[in-house]
Amino acid sequence: MPIGGFVINTLPEECSDVAAHLGGIAGVDVHGSDAQGNIVAVIEAETSDLMEECVRQIEGLAHVLNVGAVYLHAEDEVEKIERGELVPEHPFKKRKFKLA
Repeated sequence: MPIGGFVINTLPEECSDVAAHLGGIAGVDVHGSDAQGNIVAVIEAETSDLMEECVRQIEGLAHVLNVGAVYLHAEDEVEKIERGELVPEHPFKKRKFKLA
């Protein structure tokens, strides 16, 4: 089960409303916030794909400026992939990177 620590940035005056909304999202645990609009949260999900969906949901919330990953632990998921128990839906999502 992937577990990640995130800092969600909002405008200071919107911080408490955004934190309350985050607390209502399954798998999201809000641990605190500060006067500058930074919210510390932990997200737990069954797979990294589901965690990414959760992050995208948070990014789409009104007044959320940024969602930054600070910590990610997915060792048990990697072990399941290695044993063939889990096949990622979209490994690397075939992203194309541009070099500057």
